[in-house]
Amino acid sequence: MQNNNITFDRSSNVEFYKTLQKRVRGYFKENNISRYGNFGMVIKSIFMVALYLVPFILILTVFENTWLILLMWAIMGFGVSGIGLSIMHDANHGAYSKNKKVNNFFGSFLNMAGGSPFMWRIQHNVLHHTYTNVTGMDEDIAPGKVMRFSPYEKRRKLHKYQHLYAWFLYGMMTLMWVTVKDFRQLFDYSKRGLTKTENSSTTAKLFIQILGAKLLYYGVILVLPLIFSPAPWWLTLIGFIMMHYITGVVLGCIFQPAHVVPSSNYPMPDESGNIKADWAVSQLLNTANFAPKSKFFSWFVGGLNFQIEHHLFPNVCHVHYKKLSKIVRETAEEFNLPYNSEKTFAGALVSHAKMLKRLGRQDEL
Repeated sequence: MQNNNITFDRSSNVEFYKTLQKRVRGYFKENNISRYGNFGMVIKSIFMVALYLVPFILILTVFENTWLILLMWAIMGFGVSGIGLSIMHDANHGAYSKNKKVNNFFGSFLNMAGGSPFMWRIQHNVLHHTYTNVTGMDEDIAPGKVMRFSPYEKRRKLHKYQHLYAWFLYGMMTLMWVTVKDFRQLFDYSKRGLTKTENSSTTAKLFIQILGAKLLYYGVILVLPLIFSPAPWWLTLIGFIMMHYITGVVLGCIFQPAHVVPSSNYPMPDESGNIKADWAVSQLLNTANFAPKSKFFSWFVGGLNFQIEHHLFPNVCHVHYKKLSKIVRETAEEFNLPYNSEKTFAGALVSHAKMLKRLGRQDEL
């Protein structure tokens, strides 16, 4: 795999991934099942969309009580999280359905959160999944100067306390999406030639598409309540911000404990741009699972507590991750490779906090 002159060493431990792929293909063939979503995915999709839209409709039509309206906005925050984690994520990986049009349809559900599916696929599919924890390439470990997620980034005085304030900042994540992030990424990715990975139109056309989608989003999710809800304008604004804040906290607490943890090794390319590890092995070294036995938690977060399986097989729907995890773990152990997994979600958050503290107080790990 190569982009911006960075390559992975194909001569090191390549047999691991070859063996693992063969066994996973065998699993699907022997059980006569598809790697895509199943009927359970359809039911989940209906539930998550309802968790978002039903409270919104109630805000517009029925509820007048201040606390009930705020409760509806809060529920919508979990609904947006569920749509992102359990629907659009698989769809934008092409894993929801074998039908490309179905994947495009459900992938566009990111617009319901005010984000751009196009920009998301570049950041997540191209950069994060290819260059997991590679400083300068993986934007998931580049939160800006206020936090330090990589040992190769400059450490600042305020980072000493990032294990305390990071949780607050996670809540700002989707608020950034609906305001400036997509536009900033559009111009950055265009300069770097990354928009070509999505067979994009011109930057100007993309700008208009993204701007139009955001105006539609604001017009529906914010302007309609301002017009039709009996709540005062300031309550609607508070509810809107609270919805996004809840979504941001949920997403931050699911994605970051999978990569910014003590077990991660943060690969750094040599002068020729080569990373001395096979791509699949690098995924094992820089990804961690958590709460593998919690059925409801795994159901709600779209199987993303099985991040190792997701990173090794991003084109497989998350409904299969738990079954695949046994195959992945056994194969990793057979090749004397790590398989990092926290027993509980709380344990994962603690590990993440420890790593934030270490990164905030040490220049090198």
